[in-house]
Parts: sequence; C-alpha cells; structure tokens
Amino acid sequence: MIVFNYPSKKELKTQVGKPLKYIETSIFGNEYINNGVLTGANRPHITGIGREFFANVTMENGLIKSVK
Repeated sequence: MIVFNYPSKKELKTQVGKPLKYIETSIFGNEYINNGVLTGANRPHITGIGREFFANVTMENGLIKSVK
C-alpha cells in the first residue's frame, strides 16, 4: 500500500489538481501510477506527520482528480 505524505485526509482532498506527495513501500516495484486509482494510507510512524487515514485517490495525467 502506498503511503500518502499528508497530515490528514482533509488536507489531501484540498490537493485536487496537484501532483501527489507519496512514499513507495513495495519491494516488488512501483505502486504509483499516473492514471488510475491508488489505494493508500498515511502512516504517522513512517511520515512523522498527522494522523492515520486511508483513501482511494484517482489520478489523471499525473494529477489528483479525486479523493474518496
């Protein structure tokens, strides 16, 4: 699961139209995709910021299209 580098889901939702700040966690290859849906979480013990949350982020042409 990809790690979103935002302090809260509310903050992530304000970033629609901007590139995604994230941390790759998979040893099997990149999880990030420019077009499609990414499922991930903020893990405060990894990022050092905010609270834990989970989200589905729809990406289009390398920019955040929506957050659920």
